[in-house]
Amino acid sequence: MVNTTLGTAAQMRDPNYTPPIAKAVPLGIQHVLAMFASNVTPAIIVAGAAGFGFGSNSPDFPNLIYMIQMSMLFAGIATLFQTIGMGPIGARLPIVQGTSFAFLPVMIPAVAGQGVSGMAGLMTGVVIGGLFHFALGSVIGRIRFALPPLVTGLIVLMIGLALVKVGIQYAAGGVPLMGKPEFGSLAMWTPALVVVVVTLALKFFTRGLISVSAVLAGLVAGYVVALLMGQVNFGNIGRAASFSLPMPFKWGVEFNGAIIIGMCFMAVISAIETVGDVSGICKGGAGREATDKEISGATFADGAGTAIAGVFGGLPNTSFSQNVGLISITGVMSRHVVTIGAVFLILCGLVPKIGAAVSTVPINVLGGGVIVMFGMVTAAGVSMLSEVNWNRRNMVIFAVSLSIGLGLQLEPSALQHLPRTMQILLTSGLLPAAGLAIILNLLLPEDLD
Repeated sequence: MVNTTLGTAAQMRDPNYTPPIAKAVPLGIQHVLAMFASNVTPAIIVAGAAGFGFGSNSPDFPNLIYMIQMSMLFAGIATLFQTIGMGPIGARLPIVQGTSFAFLPVMIPAVAGQGVSGMAGLMTGVVIGGLFHFALGSVIGRIRFALPPLVTGLIVLMIGLALVKVGIQYAAGGVPLMGKPEFGSLAMWTPALVVVVVTLALKFFTRGLISVSAVLAGLVAGYVVALLMGQVNFGNIGRAASFSLPMPFKWGVEFNGAIIIGMCFMAVISAIETVGDVSGICKGGAGREATDKEISGATFADGAGTAIAGVFGGLPNTSFSQNVGLISITGVMSRHVVTIGAVFLILCGLVPKIGAAVSTVPINVLGGGVIVMFGMVTAAGVSMLSEVNWNRRNMVIFAVSLSIGLGLQLEPSALQHLPRTMQILLTSGLLPAAGLAIILNLLLPEDLD
């Protein structure tokens, strides 16, 4: 049923329509609430892998606050690229951009244990990968044939499988506590389990904004429990500035072949994900198919947002699928509503105290949310694979690709004699699995049965 207080049925399907401002503002904030936790999580995970994240007691910990700040700022800027557009850049649709989980299996091994010194190579890779992603905008329609549900489903499944271990580690206390008696204690697990239980309860027994923002609400509940248990430290908020501008090439420039190759490969996957999101928005919100111009414009915006974010210390951006679902729920197709949300993100990104406040969330609380989020990534891959015709040919492709990709991820020492670059690319499991699936799908005959 159309909410007539927002506009007529035709207006609700029109991306160029602006609802009354008193209703447009809360609708825009709603989009931010739906994606906020997922948007800042990759920065927290990368910093944790590098060694200056939660619980590390590293003097470089303020760099995590800066990365959280950049996650918000450049999610907002990239979203403006999509909603307002600039020349060929942007779909001019209500597409919310945010930091992508998909790149984590490449980024984690690239910076593992290297501290802040590993960030120069990572951010240089993000910039180059973003430029490559931008270039894909002109050819995206011609490469979709190489990525059917068999391949894309396997890739999304492998992303989830590569990340679920992180959720359990965080919920048990994080890498800094591993090997210590506190790791995996009831004190660590209690807030994490509260997050999971509250998230599931709100997701399935409520409706509207509360259901859509279930993960964020679960994190708040877990945070309150952790606060009562004395696990929250507010010291960083007082030390953080009230206003700060981003710094270009904050950690320098360093060309790392493994990171660059990984980022460019994942750009292809991210571009295909964006095609799906644009199609979903047009179908669910406007009841029509996406145009080629909208698809290419969205891909250009993905790449531009990622490249610019990398210059200032942000991670790769992509369209956020949960906000596609939110548009279907609200029925509001207005791109200007999402523009309001983008402005709110930008304002948050310019205030380091907000990033510092986010950094007070204990790692075990975040672990509860990550368990749910990464589990959903894995489930999304399984859902995509349900569309596959499981004949003998496709089962062989899936079996070989999954076996090698997951096997290398579980036993990285099997590649200890390879150069460091090859180890980073292959031990993620994602790149070998995806590469094999694409090659086998193109080479094996359809009539294998």
